[in-house]
Amino acid sequence: MVEERPATPAESRPRFSVVIPALDEERYLGDCLRSLAAQDFAGGVEVIVVDNNSTDRTAAVARSFGATVVHEERPGVCSARQCGAALARGEIIVSTDADTTFDPGWLTRIDQALEQHPSCVAVGGPCRFTADGPFWASMYPRLLFGLVALLHRLTGRVFYVTATNLAFRRTAWSGYNTYMTQGCDEVDLLRRLKRRGPVTFDRHNPTFTSPRRLQRGLAYNLVVTFLVYYLLAYWINRVAGRRVVGTAPAFRSDARSSLSLWAGRVVFASTMLILGVVLLRTGIYVVGLI
Repeated sequence: MVEERPATPAESRPRFSVVIPALDEERYLGDCLRSLAAQDFAGGVEVIVVDNNSTDRTAAVARSFGATVVHEERPGVCSARQCGAALARGEIIVSTDADTTFDPGWLTRIDQALEQHPSCVAVGGPCRFTADGPFWASMYPRLLFGLVALLHRLTGRVFYVTATNLAFRRTAWSGYNTYMTQGCDEVDLLRRLKRRGPVTFDRHNPTFTSPRRLQRGLAYNLVVTFLVYYLLAYWINRVAGRRVVGTAPAFRSDARSSLSLWAGRVVFASTMLILGVVLLRTGIYVVGLI
């Protein structure tokens, strides 16, 4: 069901449509919308909040900031993003999340990147976790997006984008695969966009997102979130052509258990040890070849 809004003439079409899926996001959504309202971009911006069966005041918070609220009954972030993007009127559709904030120049820099690269169909950027996350939360996004930026600089190709920080031209968008879950709004969308043209990456234009999805610890995030619900679910659902593996559990709490904290430290230390041994053996092998 979609809430009614007044018809708008085509000539007043906004430059950006920012689409935000939301499920019980009363706690975070206000900060997200407040930082969007503080953007220094001089052009038109519409904000669409897709209420994906919330049971709290998510919709009321969105309306209080003047956002367009639409309702998507099909559960899942991909269905919510599809609903919002299909209704968006902007030339550029911007994907982000309700627990994410932005500095005032975020949309301006997106606009500049697309103006500087007129052949590009999309521009991605990094995300950073806020300071209240676990001890390892600041490390892996910097490593991940540092690698994305490096390979983009060397090859001109982008191998990963985050759904918290992605803008694409309406004319290049062919929709989301709504039978998929995690990965569809990042890996699968990127694959589809690349078919329509080049994608660029601006490493200097981050978003800032909540670390709540990390609070179950590094082990849980590596094994359950990434391997099971991201990689495995993405490929199984894609091959099957339907939703076989469902959506990962939603995290709406910042609470961390001591067990998760210690498990994360053990996994982190083990990973660093294995990486160190691999690098050492590789270095010894290379030296032996010289």
